[in-house]
Amino acid sequence: MIKMAEKNRVAVVTGGGRGIGKGIVAQLCADGYAVVVADVDANIAKATADEMLSKGFKAVSVEGDVAKREDHDRFVQTAVDHFGRLDTYINNAGIAQIKTLQEETTEDLERIYGINVFGTLYGIQAATAQFRKQDDGDKVRKIINASSIAGHVAFDLLGAYSSTKFAVRGLTQAAAKELGKEHITVNAYCPGIVGTDMWDLIDEKMVEVKGGQKGQYLKQYSQLITLGRVQTPADVANYVSYLASAKSDYMTGQAVQIDGGIQFI
Repeated sequence: MIKMAEKNRVAVVTGGGRGIGKGIVAQLCADGYAVVVADVDANIAKATADEMLSKGFKAVSVEGDVAKREDHDRFVQTAVDHFGRLDTYINNAGIAQIKTLQEETTEDLERIYGINVFGTLYGIQAATAQFRKQDDGDKVRKIINASSIAGHVAFDLLGAYSSTKFAVRGLTQAAAKELGKEHITVNAYCPGIVGTDMWDLIDEKMVEVKGGQKGQYLKQYSQLITLGRVQTPADVANYVSYLASAKSDYMTGQAVQIDGGIQFI
């Protein structure tokens, strides 16, 4: 059932073609949003948008690289061209790297910071520019960023990744303070161990670095989860649904851990 409160609202979801992003797209569509599925993989983005359309929802796909400022402008323009406006921008796209800090190269750092940090800031900028063009009165608009539990407590072999997610929290707080008077809220979600391709890759790289067998490290880290199961994209999407809804209109600058009880801080 579509939530009437979110009917006629429009969202952009970066990295929306797969994993957590696809879960967020599906949930927002169910909530009544029209959704722009933005992804670096055009085929994946189109497949997800087509799946939403086949279920009677409003969705469109667009290809782009979040590390490029101009692509965020194109994501926003796609929302305006197809649905007439923008209400919510979700900086979901991100990557991880498994290396010691001593092994990180300039190229490694430029790539992960380009996607995880620069990509988030470019998304904030593009969304804010569009919000300022719209005559929305005191209507609250939303920017929602992907941080991580690694943005609260850093993990070894994920040092560069952890630092980018700390940076996302900082950008979230600063943007919330700068944009609050314009009725724009900025919050972040901090997933834990999610059963997606990213964690499959993390597990694979851990085996290369530390030895062992495939699946060993996912199982090992999963034992830290108080609720006793690996997180699903839907678990994350349920919280993002709240952040994208009017129920969170008085919340800004926060980065909440949605991790099944791994960290209690």
